Parts: sequence; C-alpha cells; structure tokens
Amino acid sequence: MIRHEHNRAKALAAILCILSVTGCAGAPAGDQSTTAAPAAVTEADTAAAQDTGAADTAAAEEPQAEEPQAAEPEKPEEKTLIPLTDLKIVSFFTFEDDDMSAFSNRGENDTTVLSVTKDIAKGGQKSLMAAGRSETWNGPAVRLDDICQPYQEYVISANAMQKDHSPVTMSFQYTDENGEVHYGELETQSGGDWLSFSQVKVGYTPEMKDVYVYFEGGTSDMYIDNFNIAELPSANIENELPSLCELFADDFKVGTALTPADLSSRGVMALVEKHFYASITTGNEMKPDYVLDHDATVSYFEETGDDETPQISFAAAAPLLDYCRDNKIPMRVHTLVWHSQTPTWFCKEGYDMDGEWVSPEKMTKRMENYIKAYFGTLTELYPDIDFYACDVVNEAWLENGSFRKAGCREENGGDASPWVKVYGDNSFIEHAFTFARKYAPKGCKLYYNDYNEYMDGKLNAIYAMAADFKEKGIIDGIGMQSHLDVRTGGDAFPSVMMYDKALDKYSELGLDIQVTELDATVAKASGDKYMDAQAEYYKGIVSSIYAHKDHVSAMIFWGVTDDKSWRAPQQPLIFDRSYTAKPAFYSIADIVNEADTAGDDNAENTDQ
Repeated sequence: MIRHEHNRAKALAAILCILSVTGCAGAPAGDQSTTAAPAAVTEADTAAAQDTGAADTAAAEEPQAEEPQAAEPEKPEEKTLIPLTDLKIVSFFTFEDDDMSAFSNRGENDTTVLSVTKDIAKGGQKSLMAAGRSETWNGPAVRLDDICQPYQEYVISANAMQKDHSPVTMSFQYTDENGEVHYGELETQSGGDWLSFSQVKVGYTPEMKDVYVYFEGGTSDMYIDNFNIAELPSANIENELPSLCELFADDFKVGTALTPADLSSRGVMALVEKHFYASITTGNEMKPDYVLDHDATVSYFEETGDDETPQISFAAAAPLLDYCRDNKIPMRVHTLVWHSQTPTWFCKEGYDMDGEWVSPEKMTKRMENYIKAYFGTLTELYPDIDFYACDVVNEAWLENGSFRKAGCREENGGDASPWVKVYGDNSFIEHAFTFARKYAPKGCKLYYNDYNEYMDGKLNAIYAMAADFKEKGIIDGIGMQSHLDVRTGGDAFPSVMMYDKALDKYSELGLDIQVTELDATVAKASGDKYMDAQAEYYKGIVSSIYAHKDHVSAMIFWGVTDDKSWRAPQQPLIFDRSYTAKPAFYSIADIVNEADTAGDDNAENTDQ
C-alpha cells in the first residue's frame, strides 16, 4: 500500500534521514584546471541509449607529464535543496512495515529478486534488497505513471548502496507512442557505502507510457532505503528580467534545446517562454536512432524485398513538435547524419546487426530515401512549423583535420563512424548535403555542425569542405556547437581570442553561422566559486558573437537550467536549478545595454 499525504510528517522524517548524509548529486568531482590540455567535448548522449548526455572527451594536445600527487578527497556537487515544507509527498517507502508494493524488477529478462531485508538499513531496521542481479541494467524499478501525473514535475530522493560499494545510477525509462522504449541516466552517485540521491527532478508528458525510474550499475546486491517521491511546488521565475529573445531580436535568434520531459517542468517552460522562444532544438529525439524505425524497416523489407527504403517515425519527438506547432516556435532540425547516433543496423545487409556492411552504392540509396522520408514526413505532419535550419551532418572531422576511424560503437567505441566504415572516407558528407538540398522544405537552411570547431586542424578541414560545398550550392552555413570550458577563468578553453578568431575565419566564407549548442562549464563541485569567472567568460564569448552579428543568425543554448544539462555537475548554463538567473545571465544582457549606450553616446558626439 502506498502512503499519501495523511502521513506527511512521517515522510518528512524519512527525507531528513536522507539529507542528513549529504544533499549531493553528480559524478565524482575533478578540477579541470589541473591539466594543461584543453578539454574537447561532444554533445549530449548517454552511454546506454543516448538519452540524456555523456561526453566523448578528447584532448587537443597531449598533456605534459606531471609529478604524481596525492589525490584529494573528492567532494560531492553542492545542490540547493527545496525546503521540505514546500514539498507535497506523493509516495514514500522506508520498508519498516515490509511494504515494497511499488517496486519491481525490470522485466522477464531481469534476474533481480526483490525482498525486504533486516541485514542492512539506513536510518531504520530494514531496507529493500535487490539480489541476483546478473547484468548492470538489472535492478529495482518504480512505475511513475501509476503514482504521478503528466505535466507535473516531481523530485525523487533515496539512499542506495551496492554490496561491493560500486557506483549506483538512477535512470529513467519510457515508451513512446510508436512503442519504442527510451532510456536516460538521471544521476550517478559514488564514493561510499550508503549513497544519497537528493531531489532528483523527473516528469513526463501524456504521450509517454510505461514510465519508470530505476536503479542500475554493477551486478552486486543492491539496497534501497528511504525512497520518496514529492511534487514540486509551482515554480516562480524572475519575470522582471529582460527577455533574451527581445534583447537580441534585432541581431539573431536566441533559443534552447529541450527534451519531452522538460515539458512537465513549469519552471523550465516559463523560462523558455520568456527567454528562448525564438528557436527550439530537440536534444535527442530527431537524431537518426530515434527516427529510424528498425521493426517497421525490417517488415517493409520482408514484405517488398526492398532493402533500400528505411521507415521512419517521429513518435519520440511528437511532444516537442506539438509544442512548437501550437506555440508557433521555429525549430532547428538536429541531425540527419551522425556517426554517434546512426544505428549500426542501418548500414548492414538485411538491417541485421550481424549482417555484412553494405556497399557504398546501397548506402547512398538508403541515405537518399531516409532523408527524403525524413523531410517529407516531417513537413506532412507539421506543415505549420518553420523548420528554418537543419544540421545535415554532425561531427565528422577530428581535431587534427582527419576523418574518423571506421567502425561502430558496438565494436570500436563511440568515436568510430559507420559512415566511414562503408565509404572509406568522408565522401558521404557531400551525398548528405546534396540530398538535403533536394528534399528540405523551402526556407530550411543547411548546416555542417561540429564541436571544438575553433581548433586549427578541424577549423581548416571544415573551412575547406564548406568552401567547396558553397561553390556547389549545397550548404548554407556552419554550426558552431560551442561546448566551452571556463575552468578557473584565466585558463578557459578556448580563450575568447581563439573563439573570436574562429568566427572571423568562418565569416570569410560568406556563409551563415549559427551557435548551436552553447554552454560553458566550471569545475565540478565548485559551488559558486567560479560563477563570476563564468559570467566574465560568457560575456567575452557572447560579445564576440554579437560583434559578428552580421554573419550570425542564431545563438542556441544547450539546455535551460544547470540541473537539466548534459554536463550538470559543471553548472554550464545561465539559470540554476531553482530557475534563478546566474551572474552569466546579467553579463550577457549587459552586452546589448552597453552597445545601446555606446551608440547613444556616439550619436550625441556626432550631433555636436
């Protein structure tokens, strides 16, 4: 039996037990400023299913050898918690009464056996034990759509421990309208026996079915205690702030990236509707592995014998597409062709993971039919959305200007490209742009998009390719992802000067530029220590973008609040988890105000 609000006082006591350990979140801390090598990052994807964000990290240059030093104890990330009196308890389990009715394992292939045990507990006599786990994804799960409501944001708190003290991850799962299951990591804890998950935000929309939160990682026995779900109070944003969209309305679009779960957060969506309404990008749901429908593709092949016409679905993206349609918000299409989230089966004979790799000729035909169906279906379903930009190809060049190694994620890791495996080089990029030009809706501009786009080797490769494609009339612009690193401020990478130099170089092409995934990290677990440095860095970067406004048509942040970011432990955005503007917001807003003041002064001097 699930307890509800009449036992609120007892639930609050259970939560206090959790918070007495440490109100922390995130992965182990690490100070990025300790190495001389610049950080190089890619965009958001989880290792398990590319739903919420794990970075492919590389170094631009080899770090210099350093004398070994004793490691300092890692500190957990600080998290500002909502006062307990402001929370409405929906469900809680201390397991003291042997009740584990909301918990199950993760299905028939999960060997986990759940029971209430007296062997170990946190703050009581009993806990939930998950024994017999044979795979890392095995573990206890709670079905949220049996307990919670759509379009409402909740926070989940719990204590968790593995018998071998390995890390524990809290993850999220749902099934879309097309029957596809999606997964995403919410938070990982490590570094002790009983680990504390404190006020982890979750939410879902009516289109999401079979919505679960579950615990995974390792294969040893796992214990859960003091599990509770609480409804977040109505969020208040700072309505007195100037709107970023309005501040830059005469210069370029200001937008953000969202996931369907963001729609359940009143605070996030209030910020979107005030500051980021000029453009929306789907974080993952319009990438190839979400759009390409394996089962429908195989069925079509078996029925027709045609193995060159993949089938697609926008079921995963439907909540965000519906939102943009209903609110008349323009969208960036992200992305058609990408090594990281192109499913390997798409490049195999018979669409079989164990099949042979297809020939370049067959792959080119599949690519054309995929892009044709992508745009055709999208514009048929959503004729009223302004799809004003499309990242045709994403992250095809390495930092030294060479193409990626051939292979696939399953065999060669996340940096390998199935496209290079089929074609032998980056010749597939031109095919993709040729087909995108042929089938994209009217007014949709075509971009090549990449990270570390300011590093010389990659910059020069992108420049040469774009110049060639411009001559052929198949490209409209460059997407600068702009995943940046503040570090301690003075050692930020890239420097503002380096970023400005890249903008200068791309501007020489005479193509459009869009800043597509802007964020700027600080050191993990640093609290407010580097917020002023972050503000100063953001001001320098956005000032450079503003100085190139004749060439830049959009500035898109990769998320709205720090806690929802793919790099959440490093606080990379301009609003915090309480929807409050950080110093970086004010430094960005000041750019336009200072420019207006300077313009007024110049006008006065001219009149005299």
